[in-house]
Amino acid sequence: MSHRTLTAEGLVAGYERGRWVLDGAGLTVPAGRRLALLGANGSGKTTLLRCLSGALEPAAGTVALDGERLRHTRRGLRVHRQEVQLVLQDPDDQLFSASVAQDVSFGPLNLGLDEEAVRARVAEALDLLGVTDLAGRPTHQLSYGERKRVAIAGAVAMRPCVLLLDEPTAGLDPSAVVEALAALERLRGAGSTVVMSTHDVDLALRWADEVAVVVDRAVVQGAPTKLLADDALLGRARLDRPWALSVGARLRALGLLPEGPLPRDADALLAALPQAVTP
Repeated sequence: MSHRTLTAEGLVAGYERGRWVLDGAGLTVPAGRRLALLGANGSGKTTLLRCLSGALEPAAGTVALDGERLRHTRRGLRVHRQEVQLVLQDPDDQLFSASVAQDVSFGPLNLGLDEEAVRARVAEALDLLGVTDLAGRPTHQLSYGERKRVAIAGAVAMRPCVLLLDEPTAGLDPSAVVEALAALERLRGAGSTVVMSTHDVDLALRWADEVAVVVDRAVVQGAPTKLLADDALLGRARLDRPWALSVGARLRALGLLPEGPLPRDADALLAALPQAVTP
């Protein structure tokens, strides 16, 4: 794996109910950064991810990796998918083998790797996702959270530069969300750039280096503390302001927080309060 920059320009895609889901949308996925993709249901998040992965050919516009344009030919898609992998929201859309290890080995086997190389990739992917102990388990016996991580492991075994995750924390309980985020951090440390679509503005604020909001068939991209405090943008996108920014702004107005970037989670908020106010 290595860090590479994925870009999209002028995307027109996803024709539904008499109009395009995306119309002139652009996005830059910076190498080595954590990018959260936000938007209401039907806004076009999944359509955008499918275009970025090569699963959907846009009617217009381009997708490129380090400036090399994606071409929707058999060879072009094969090369692109070795560098960019998409994991769907429902893990059962991707898990089909009898055991976890067999499922994770599917991609490397299709690359024509020898048995030793496949085993190494499977072991590496299972370790990064924290599911090594599940290698011999039937996939249908896994919990929902385990199935999600195994589906991601299958993509990771391809050693992509960019990993696109469609709602990876949806449907997970709080402890499973913590485990999933820890796994994503290990992936980033191993060299994958991670893009995560989500409805959870609080999660996006505390996790992402950058956010991109899909709204009005286009994409608005920028710093989390800036975009997620833009009430006009959030209103158009049918999203709420993260609680940490709302509480932080109120505490600053009361003179309890210093000037500077607002805290992005509960720990940072408590640490920023004057000692006498801290529990």
